[in-house]
Amino acid sequence: MLDDKDRIFTNLYGLQDWGIDGAIARGDWDGTADLIAKGQDWIVEEMKASGLRGRGGAGFPTGVKWSFMPKQPNPERPNTLVINADESEPGTCKDREIMRHDPHKLLEGALIAGFAMRATRAYIYIRGEFVHEAHRLQAAIDQAYARGKLGKNAAGSGYDFDVYLHRGAGAYICGEETALIESLEGKKGQPRLKPPFPAGVGVWGYPTTVNNVESIAVAPTILRRGAGWFKGFGAENNAGTKLFCISGHVNAPCTVEEAMSIPFRELIEKHCGGMRGAKHKGDFDNLQAVIPGGSSVAALRPDQILDAPMDFDTLRNLRSGLGTAAVIVMDKSVDIIRAIARISYFYKHESCGQCTPCREGTGWMWRQLTRIADGRATLEDVDTLLDVANQVEGHTICALGDAAAWPVQGLIRNFRPEIEARLKKVTIVREAAE
Repeated sequence: MLDDKDRIFTNLYGLQDWGIDGAIARGDWDGTADLIAKGQDWIVEEMKASGLRGRGGAGFPTGVKWSFMPKQPNPERPNTLVINADESEPGTCKDREIMRHDPHKLLEGALIAGFAMRATRAYIYIRGEFVHEAHRLQAAIDQAYARGKLGKNAAGSGYDFDVYLHRGAGAYICGEETALIESLEGKKGQPRLKPPFPAGVGVWGYPTTVNNVESIAVAPTILRRGAGWFKGFGAENNAGTKLFCISGHVNAPCTVEEAMSIPFRELIEKHCGGMRGAKHKGDFDNLQAVIPGGSSVAALRPDQILDAPMDFDTLRNLRSGLGTAAVIVMDKSVDIIRAIARISYFYKHESCGQCTPCREGTGWMWRQLTRIADGRATLEDVDTLLDVANQVEGHTICALGDAAAWPVQGLIRNFRPEIEARLKKVTIVREAAE
């Protein structure tokens, strides 16, 4: 269990002042100019050494991503940082806590990350429905400018850096980095073909890096405490602390900062008060399924997840994923087939329609899952559904097709007995009625 002294987000629950005075009292904006004075290459190498992997879901090494930006920017095509605060993955609610309770961690992180990538400005693209968070973040930006932390000679570093807040319109697809860039430019949010990659041609044609809120917000603390400190948490290649947002059938749903690779059982017992309806402490008999990383990853059975370390590699080996670490816990009261059908409807609704496999496949998978949930399908239909999900995966411009296919694949792979029992039961009832 992570000690309080090792927590990065010390105001995660909003019990202290969110403003700049409270942030400074907690250690933010402390020696920022000194960190910048160590140079861009030092910052990038330290972030690489820390082992930080992107906290937006994909888990790509953050320091490596920063290193892709041009080392000698063209003044006519300035390097640009874009911060993805869209957070539209169902079950995910971690970035909103940073923005409303610890916004200055994000702003200081933006300055340091922007400097490391030789960017002169950052755009924070925030989800349209986050009205309160947008107001709070803009107020924090105004405070930072008023205290000289942003703008000319930011934080007394000699570096000029500006931050702009841009509110989206509530489209899930804009969580994909190139669709976000299109939306930021005022266009319809649709993913771009890659290459060119954003580090070469991004927003308005400028070299651009898109990073998640949590990835940027942890950077100043990592640099202050050292890469070795951060790498001391978690398993090999899964370093650091992580915000987990746990919802569903637990006694105390919450967002909590913990060490990477914490076992699922420990996470639920220590921070969520155990399973809802448990007969005694440590009882997981009522557990049916867990979605470990937001709605786009495969649901796992209790025997797969209970003692599994919550990290990128372990969950990938279970053919699921850590994703955004949005842990959705489902007890045996849940109709697992109908639950996945509802998730499938979400992806059908949020598809931008650009790619045929996604545009047509998401709707087809939802309709077929609904038929299965109603008992109006055959076992052959289940096999056909799996085949279609496999055809959608990997055949679209962005990962939304994968996000739509993985929950369906996981349902059939891990909960086929439940599907077969549903179809058999309905058949018996129908035959008895006849």
